[in-house]
Amino acid sequence: MARRTYYLETRVVLLVLSLTILIILTLMLALLYRQDRITSPLFLLLIVSATLIVGFVSYYTLYLPYGRTKHIMQLFASGYTFHAIVDDKIPLNKEMVDLNKTLETLLNTDQIMNASKRQAQFLALQNQINPHFLYNTLEGIRSEALLAGLDSVATMTEALSTFFRYTISNVENLVSLQQELENTKNYFFIQQFRFGNRIKLHISFEGEQEHEVLQYRIPKLTLQPIVENCIVHGLECKVGVGNLYIRVETSESRLFITVRDDGVGMQEDVLQQMQKKLSTRSFDYVKRDEHQGGIALVNVNNRIKLLFGEQYGLTVTSCVGVGTDVAISLPRSKGEEPPA
Repeated sequence: MARRTYYLETRVVLLVLSLTILIILTLMLALLYRQDRITSPLFLLLIVSATLIVGFVSYYTLYLPYGRTKHIMQLFASGYTFHAIVDDKIPLNKEMVDLNKTLETLLNTDQIMNASKRQAQFLALQNQINPHFLYNTLEGIRSEALLAGLDSVATMTEALSTFFRYTISNVENLVSLQQELENTKNYFFIQQFRFGNRIKLHISFEGEQEHEVLQYRIPKLTLQPIVENCIVHGLECKVGVGNLYIRVETSESRLFITVRDDGVGMQEDVLQQMQKKLSTRSFDYVKRDEHQGGIALVNVNNRIKLLFGEQYGLTVTSCVGVGTDVAISLPRSKGEEPPA
């Protein structure tokens, strides 16, 4: 019986049993007192003392552990922790302990990463159908455009082919910062065919030597979705020329990339909603978001946290009429795999 008192469930049963015995004892003593078999009212003091003891024990053995478990569940439900849903010290019952172990197994980071990678590979295969057919078709269009003297069409087709090749081929976790920046510049170049000189891109490096910084590894398709978000929601609606700034900085252990636009900015309620999404974890990163071309800011943030840890990710600040800043925090790493 001593082992089962470890669970809150058993403690509740013991509390109910104790209260039942206390009530029966109270009724028996009251009956004896009315029949003058007990002349001293001291039994009332005994009943009050026993009630206080039961209440005191219940507070520390039931109420406080239940409060801790409730708090853990609230954190889990809001996405602030994925470690457990019950208090390890005093769980509700044995079934909850088993459920918690199963949940920890399902939420194992390595398993999630493998599932995420398989999902990405599936989407890539689903989207590309036959990549060589797509590339050959674009190359054919480019050749015809060159023969017809349509140099701008040929250039845009080549840029589009390069973008697709990078996006849907060789699915992997990490690429060099140089590869990400080249893909981002290529995407921006394609957008300039639509916007012309209305949008401009500026890239700067601070601190460490540029050629060294370019070798650091970051998650594939980190920058392009953020740049796309800045153009679509920030610069497209702006009157006049819009500027997009990418600033790369380093510290002893981190790589900081800030993507800033001087567009229309976000309303306060929209900004708060975005910050809330970025501050909590979800599994939406394995889902395809049609409104953001399959990869949104929240998905990028979740992938970074999944690869490197909760201390890394995205933060967004914005001011209406001034623009939006997206700050990316990453570990400094040149390895093929995420640092442990």
